[in-house]
Amino acid sequence: MNGQIDAALADLLPTVQQRLGVEPTDVDFSDLVNARITGVSVVVTPAAVATVVPLSQASTTTTRAARRAVTDIVTGSDDRLAVIAGPCSIHDADAALEYARFIARMRERHGDDLEILMRTYTEKPRTEVDWKGFAYDPFLDGSSRISVGLVATRLLMCRITENGVPVAAEPLNALTPQYVNGLVTYNGVGARNVTDQTARERVSGFSSVVGFKNSPEGSIDAAIQAVMAARAPHEFLGVDHHGVSAQLSTTGNDTGHVILRGDKDGPNHSAAHIADTKARLAARGLPGVVVVDASHGNSQKNHLRQIDVVRDLAGQVAGGERAIRGVMVESNLVAGRQDLDQLHPNALEYGKSVTDACVDLPTTESMLAELAEASRARRRISVA
Repeated sequence: MNGQIDAALADLLPTVQQRLGVEPTDVDFSDLVNARITGVSVVVTPAAVATVVPLSQASTTTTRAARRAVTDIVTGSDDRLAVIAGPCSIHDADAALEYARFIARMRERHGDDLEILMRTYTEKPRTEVDWKGFAYDPFLDGSSRISVGLVATRLLMCRITENGVPVAAEPLNALTPQYVNGLVTYNGVGARNVTDQTARERVSGFSSVVGFKNSPEGSIDAAIQAVMAARAPHEFLGVDHHGVSAQLSTTGNDTGHVILRGDKDGPNHSAAHIADTKARLAARGLPGVVVVDASHGNSQKNHLRQIDVVRDLAGQVAGGERAIRGVMVESNLVAGRQDLDQLHPNALEYGKSVTDACVDLPTTESMLAELAEASRARRRISVA
């Protein structure tokens, strides 16, 4: 296909250059272009992946209903609490599907009080250099079979949503969201990308609900600026579903909100932090809507501290705090974390994270029950 495109362009080139008044040249610039690129491999297009792995009726029903529900929670017309729970990162499809079955049971148990989504993150932002995620290295061995990872990611999200479990993701670049179009209910822009203008522009056109984390240094204003930018319409350079460069025009995404994830100096989930964030949002004319990440800076990288964070948030919600619309929890089949040895990926313990440490299923079950009770208590206060 690329060869056919090059041949067609070569036929058109003389006429185009003549019209532009450009003289043909035969200059050697090989040392100026791709000087540090060691290889270029063609990657399967989003359109091709969508054709091979189409969305089922069950999958579209799950995503459509969940987007509507989470949008209603964010805008205040649904008084339940949204919860995004799941592994820090996906690295094993079988373990992910087993975890999804757990979330399906929890959704059935707590559906009156919680809208539970599965954290299905197949891309991982790295502070320096490390494994970049299932979508980029699905075999965990450094082979970087990206086309395989993109197809596998779509297949996995299709299977999860077909079982009635909506998914949440973290988009890291302009291309990967195209491969899971129609599958993601919630996209959270991470702390490292919150100040990225291109990320803000892209999210302004997302069909999903979107949130922005405060920066790693703890800047709430950076997240608020991102919300303002994402809620506005934009014109920018992107790609279409064929992977072709295109000018994209967006309406703006009015679901944009702040996610508090703590910072390098400590947590920011307390009642005082929530009040301060509400005041900052009000000063910019934004609704007082906050989602809180119980992990990362709020747990200071200790997965068991998520229990205390959730308990504090549940207390605030039960006391009538309406700004807290959602909670994020890093959870997996097995507690803790393990190092990934790319020379021996088959030696990994099943169901345990290879990135940030997570709480296990019994702990997650208790946390969800606590949040569900808090949601009921808040509802009772609202009715009274």
